[in-house]
Amino acid sequence: MSYSTIRYDVQDGVALLTLSRPDAMNAFTTVMGEEMADAFDRSDADPAVRAMVVTGEGRAFCAGADLSLGAETFNAVATAQAEGELVDTDPQWRDFGGRLNLRIFDSEKPVVAAINGASVGIGATMILPMDARVALAGAKFALPFTKRGIAWDGCASWFLPRLVGVEAALDWGLSGRTFLAEEALARGLVSELQDTPEAVLERALERARLFVKDTAPVSVAMNRRLLWRMLGASHPMEAHRLESRAILHRGMSPDAAEGVTSFLEKRTPNFPGQVPADYPAGWPWDTDPQY
Repeated sequence: MSYSTIRYDVQDGVALLTLSRPDAMNAFTTVMGEEMADAFDRSDADPAVRAMVVTGEGRAFCAGADLSLGAETFNAVATAQAEGELVDTDPQWRDFGGRLNLRIFDSEKPVVAAINGASVGIGATMILPMDARVALAGAKFALPFTKRGIAWDGCASWFLPRLVGVEAALDWGLSGRTFLAEEALARGLVSELQDTPEAVLERALERARLFVKDTAPVSVAMNRRLLWRMLGASHPMEAHRLESRAILHRGMSPDAAEGVTSFLEKRTPNFPGQVPADYPAGWPWDTDPQY
């Protein structure tokens, strides 16, 4: 796929996905969502990519959905309703932000958000399934769905309270108010702040490299999936079952031998296992539910 709304570059094992509609403050469109999903497919399939950083071009990270295109969607819904063909459980009406966030959730590689400016609506919800979030001091955040008369998107009702707790999620989600990066930091939505957009990106790249440095790619990918999936588990036994299988298979792998040997020899490890080629047989052992 050739991209018109994003840029995708790989350097030193880290893919950089840049939202690239700066004149529109990187407002989200269905095309952007499709291109982002394709970039995650590329990242997952490329063993040379160990982590991804997502950022925005210009003065915003993402100012939300492009409302100038919203009439097309509402017209399609209105037409289906008028013709008696509107079935609200039909997959054609799936929230596109939710589809994107489920794709990020399924990433085989760790994902870091470099929030270089305003992060609003889908711009604020797309960061939720990412694994670390570095933001620009003073950047504005908002989940303004109640102020637009709609419901929130991006599976935010699942992700957000798991990151910041129910009280903060209700505060931001019900009021729809704008808040600054400093409040986002205090309540756990972002992990750190930087003073300039350039510093935000550099720190995000550093965070991504921490996932890469001296770690086994297969172990990183498996641990990421296990942790995210277990946020919804009903009992720790579910984690115990999957972790027991994972540590058994990982312990039999060449990566485990290299990890122990390199430690004893006091040298940097050179793990042979790659993603996606060297997962244990049958992985993943849990399955995602259907829509």
